[in-house]
Amino acid sequence: MPSSPGLHLVQLTDTHLFANEQGEMKGWQTARSLQAVLQAVAQLQPRPDLLLLTGDLSQDETEESYRLLLRLIAPLNIPAVWLPGNHDQAIAPMERVLSVFPASTQKCLQLGGWNLVLLDSSQFNQVSGWLADDSLAWLDQQLCQFADLPTLVALHHPPLAIGSAWMDAIGLQNREALLATLDRHPQVKLVVFGHIHQAFEQERQGVRYWGTPSTCVQFSPNVDEFAIDSAQQPGFRQITLYLDGGYDTQVVRVAVAASSDAVPSG
Repeated sequence: MPSSPGLHLVQLTDTHLFANEQGEMKGWQTARSLQAVLQAVAQLQPRPDLLLLTGDLSQDETEESYRLLLRLIAPLNIPAVWLPGNHDQAIAPMERVLSVFPASTQKCLQLGGWNLVLLDSSQFNQVSGWLADDSLAWLDQQLCQFADLPTLVALHHPPLAIGSAWMDAIGLQNREALLATLDRHPQVKLVVFGHIHQAFEQERQGVRYWGTPSTCVQFSPNVDEFAIDSAQQPGFRQITLYLDGGYDTQVVRVAVAASSDAVPSG
């Protein structure tokens, strides 16, 4: 008999919102595309138990952009946890705004028979990621404390090379330190991240690593230099976590037209 699902998650990442709801990033009105994605999330059955927001939630790093995010997700009435990305330098207003329901500042939570651990891989004034020693120590502590629970770890920056030279240069710079920590804890099943604006999946030593499309502009996979993937739509990731430690996932794409001045892919 298949195991019963313990938790239904939706991962949303790289929303890149502005204080101005009409703000654009590389030809995409980011609030408009996020609204389309959220409309798709609202139709999901079964209803998600949790939204997992994995960084670059703002593009202009204003308090108003986080208020816009909260206003857009509030009608779903689904609890949301979040972590910062490299575009989320304004940590104080981010924490202040995103501490109000449905958002929460909680970074380690036990739900549906799973342990969920959220890491901050952002660096001040840097595009690439880094996990500070105290963050790695905290992760190790949480994994020791909840060693009996299958675990999902989330961060913004990819902890593996994804096959695009320009993106690999701005991923998690001390990835080996994170991987060494995860290797000590066999209950870790999943690592999910954003930053790459594309779907990605790879297995390493029994752990699945999932990168998720942005809710706005998409980046071309497997290229040496930055390029827009105009063939792919915004999206999100559904994740089902089962009580026996199993899991399922799918990436859902949402049809949204970019603005007329979208950056070409060539």
